[in-house]
Amino acid sequence: MSKISKLFKGSSSSSSSSSSKHHRSRGGPSPQEAIHKLRETEEMLTKKQDYLEKRIEQEIMIAKKHGTKNKRAALQALKRKKRLEQQLTQIDGTLSTIEFQREALENSHTNTEVLKNMGFAAKAMKKVHENMDLNKIDDLMQDITEQQDVAQEISDAISRPFGETFDEDELLAELEELEQEELEDN
Repeated sequence: MSKISKLFKGSSSSSSSSSSKHHRSRGGPSPQEAIHKLRETEEMLTKKQDYLEKRIEQEIMIAKKHGTKNKRAALQALKRKKRLEQQLTQIDGTLSTIEFQREALENSHTNTEVLKNMGFAAKAMKKVHENMDLNKIDDLMQDITEQQDVAQEISDAISRPFGETFDEDELLAELEELEQEELEDN
């Protein structure tokens, strides 16, 4: 059994077996539950990191204290420090993996929610368009165009002047004659 699986099984064996049975009956944990568990694991590993860093500092102090007086004790302290540093490196890698998995799960959950909402909106749009028939819309648009044409004809008819209509060319010719007479008089 790997160190990681021992670490996870050893941390909460009684609660994980009851909760995993509960999750299996529902088809697995929800994204929120999984994210919560990953955050708890990150917190636990961060606390362990802090603990290991303090232990490393203690081993360095022990090695310095024994220094040249007791080389065997100093070397033992340095060996313990090396083992603790290896554990710290492993925890750093594990934390990176857990952080990556948590971020991927959060992104997946977000994408799922977005897709659900887009599907919901698509159903609403389909319902809105359900009673619309393209042929009826075309007919309606033609009716509107015809009515606008009728309205324009009415408007043109109303705006035409009543009574006598004069030929503009004749009126312009008459105006020109009057202007010529006035020039001759002057």
